[in-house]
Amino acid sequence: MGILNLTPDSFSDGGLAPDLDAAVSRAEQLVADGADLLDLGGESSRPGADPVPLEEEIRRVLPVVEALAGRIGVPLSIDTTKPEVAERALRAGASVINDIRGLSGDDRMPKIVAESGAAVVLMHMKGSPKTMQRNPTYADVVTEVYDELARLVERAEASGIERSRIAVDPGIGFGKTADHNWELLRRLGRLEGIGCSILVGTSRKRFLGDLTGRGVGDRAAASVASSLLAIEAGADIVRVHDVAAMADAVKVWSAIKHHD
Repeated sequence: MGILNLTPDSFSDGGLAPDLDAAVSRAEQLVADGADLLDLGGESSRPGADPVPLEEEIRRVLPVVEALAGRIGVPLSIDTTKPEVAERALRAGASVINDIRGLSGDDRMPKIVAESGAAVVLMHMKGSPKTMQRNPTYADVVTEVYDELARLVERAEASGIERSRIAVDPGIGFGKTADHNWELLRRLGRLEGIGCSILVGTSRKRFLGDLTGRGVGDRAAASVASSLLAIEAGADIVRVHDVAAMADAVKVWSAIKHHD
């Protein structure tokens, strides 16, 4: 999953798509680099981020969806928690909703996804982007994340969303310390018990910088390594900024894994 941030303030690549032409060009490059789907977002969810007004998020996202739908050749995912954004993006040609609140932020979201036939990513987050990194604590992070994701899946199914349309995301860095992140990655296979595809997003995140001592723009190697090990541990989708490097790594891993 290639990341296309349509924001001026995302932690890693904010401002790289300041207008429609730049966003389309960036999307085309991500696909050329090997992205199987694109995740478009108009609201930063970095730690401490403030919410974006509805009309501003629509202004950032909808023209890009309209320009890419039917042209780009891969599915479009919309990273949003707002039902109005989700509904309008799906009508414009998106086919996946990636909701960091797991469809629990607004009662309209499950119905919109259910009626549209779209796929959905349900993520675990403790708190909100504004507060999530203020001393997050767990008795057992893997068990608690598993239980909450299982609950979100049950709620989605009760709303009419088939399990086959659902992926779960443990929410690396969303209300977790570095130790929590490492533990979730080490025991990622536990989430297979939920019975859904697993998405993992470690790309360029702070815990990788804390380990390597590298700034956001220099974390490609750490991002690829952590994503590849997540695939080995059971991830079906990895959400990444550095698509070309990730695609090459997966090709090498697959050749070794399946070589006779």
